[in-house]
Amino acid sequence: MNNKVIITDHLHPFLAEKLPALGFQVDIVPDITNEELFKVIHEYVGLVLSTKILVTQQLIDKAAKLKFIARAGSGMENIDVQYAQSKNIHVVNSPDGNANAVAEHALGMLLSLLNNIVKADRDIRNGIWQREENRGEELDGKIIGIIGYGHTGSALAKKLSGFDVRILVYDKYKTGFSNKQVEETTLDKIQQFADIISFHVPHTTETHYYLNSNFINSCKKKFRLMNTSRGEIVNTGNFIGALQSGKILGAALDVFENEKFYTLHGDDKKNMETLILMDNVILTPHIAGWTKESYFNISKILFNKIQILKI
Repeated sequence: MNNKVIITDHLHPFLAEKLPALGFQVDIVPDITNEELFKVIHEYVGLVLSTKILVTQQLIDKAAKLKFIARAGSGMENIDVQYAQSKNIHVVNSPDGNANAVAEHALGMLLSLLNNIVKADRDIRNGIWQREENRGEELDGKIIGIIGYGHTGSALAKKLSGFDVRILVYDKYKTGFSNKQVEETTLDKIQQFADIISFHVPHTTETHYYLNSNFINSCKKKFRLMNTSRGEIVNTGNFIGALQSGKILGAALDVFENEKFYTLHGDDKKNMETLILMDNVILTPHIAGWTKESYFNISKILFNKIQILKI
């Protein structure tokens, strides 16, 4: 069979089980490296991947039979999409597969952050009974600034609409989305009024270090930060400085500049050690979109999109 598809990560089995019905032979190699893939990619018409595989021009040139690339998840920064499309290779992803999961996780982190739940739990486990030191704040009455109104940004806004909050949203590339719960606005207005700022943008050259000292200094109020998008949009050094000065009151982070912890050294290692010691910071290991439901949804959505291609 010539129609071979390689799946290069641990995905829900739904996709691998369904693809043969479309005439594909499926190879599941979740631990394959970029170097190993380069040696065999010429055999495949389909490539399914998440974040660890880099689809460069060199890989695409080697992939003589490749007809589609399917990204499990949303971000496409590890794929040279433009070059792939110039070679008539279809590129699909599944941003709607985990949007609800990310929104729920972000909301959970926010409520935990405001109410000191993580710190209070840790205190109890250490035999410490502290009530006043763990007094929280209510979400009601807060002004939330959402930057990026794609699948996850809009999903978070929907979750927040059940609270008595004001939701300001800025998206450079979208307009006309205001409704009863959401106010379409400018970045300046978010920086002027927001008590909480949540990022929902992809990592591109434009968004790299989006949150830096200039961004922070442009914010008129002290604020809390949430980032469930990509770690590279936050300049970690500038961010930690703002935490230490009190300009940023606290943060909930699911993503980091360097997520390969075993490689941390120098400033990266020092920054992570600093964050770990901060009681006003909640950290999770890029699991916001990593639920049992999204695990299945992503595979189902990719199958549907591949099926439509009729390859």
